[in-house]
Amino acid sequence: MKKALINARLLLEGDWRTGQALLIDGETIAGICPEVDVPDVYAREDMGGGYLVPGFIDVQANGGGGVLLNDAKDLTDLERIARAHRAFGTTALLPTLITTSWTRMQEVAALIRAAIAEKMPGIAGIHFEGPYLNSARKGVHNAAHIRAMDDGFMELVGAGDLGSVVVTLAPEMVEPARIARLVEAGVIVSAGHSTAGYEEMKAAIAAGLSGVTHLYNAMPPMESRAPGLIGAALNSPECYCGFINDGHHVHPATLKAAIAAKGPARTMLVTDAMATVGTEMTNFQLGNQAIRAAGGRLTTQDGTLAGSILDMASAVRNAVALLDQPLETAIEMASGVPAAFLGQAAQRGKIAPGLAADLVLLDDEIKVKRSWIAGRE
Repeated sequence: MKKALINARLLLEGDWRTGQALLIDGETIAGICPEVDVPDVYAREDMGGGYLVPGFIDVQANGGGGVLLNDAKDLTDLERIARAHRAFGTTALLPTLITTSWTRMQEVAALIRAAIAEKMPGIAGIHFEGPYLNSARKGVHNAAHIRAMDDGFMELVGAGDLGSVVVTLAPEMVEPARIARLVEAGVIVSAGHSTAGYEEMKAAIAAGLSGVTHLYNAMPPMESRAPGLIGAALNSPECYCGFINDGHHVHPATLKAAIAAKGPARTMLVTDAMATVGTEMTNFQLGNQAIRAAGGRLTTQDGTLAGSILDMASAVRNAVALLDQPLETAIEMASGVPAAFLGQAAQRGKIAPGLAADLVLLDDEIKVKRSWIAGRE
């Protein structure tokens, strides 16, 4: 069906435009034109003056709708995760698998493979957060499953049937040659849960590592004579940094410093969301650990942060309110930047002819009113 979305504040190339219609033909954006010039074959839909923006892309979401990816049994569970996040503007996400057994990794990969094959709305691939981490910075990850990378995993992620694949690893635990092989196979490699020094991180970046998972968390702080992983990331223009902007994981001033160092084009919003998003849940199990929601955050019984209750719309609002970012920049950090990180800037992440019609309508309070994935509500 051909639709013309009118009476909106359109985000085009970083600027807000009014009086312009966004034309959708099937799954893609067909064009932008003055509202008075909309062809008769397009059915007009009034957006009520709201903000019409690219759909949000979350590259790190552990669960939602009452389901953790680690516990997902079937495609219905994946649909619940995607649907929960879509309510908050996420039109593409990478369900994220926390460190687990090899058998479980294969089972979950099979679910993602099936979802990609049937083009399940919202599921864009998978993020393996572990198990190739440093136990010294494991956070809530199960140390019993942290291990060295083997060729079986290389074959799993290199098959090309899982959509976009991100792997979070500790650079000091995986040799640069293996990182280079992952990148050659089309995998996006990110550093996290690591004690890597500056030189180790720079070697990994030289091998093709291109991201940092939840910057500042689960890694040593940057010091005057020990810049470490953080210093290497902030000094490497090619490296993207994701962060959890929930007001609990990182102080806003610390995040502002990262944005000042990297620029908004290399900093992206993620949720690190758990099963609680889109529900009223206050507790759940992560393996054998009891996780409790209170005061806007998730913790284990000993107080360790365990993911977040954040959604992408809240992350955008927080970027405006806590980080002093203009709304258009905050939206870019939630859409265009993660699209570029995934190598999908030519397919999604902005409003432009030929790109996927993945869109979100926001009101003046930056709350989601409507959303489209591939042109469909």
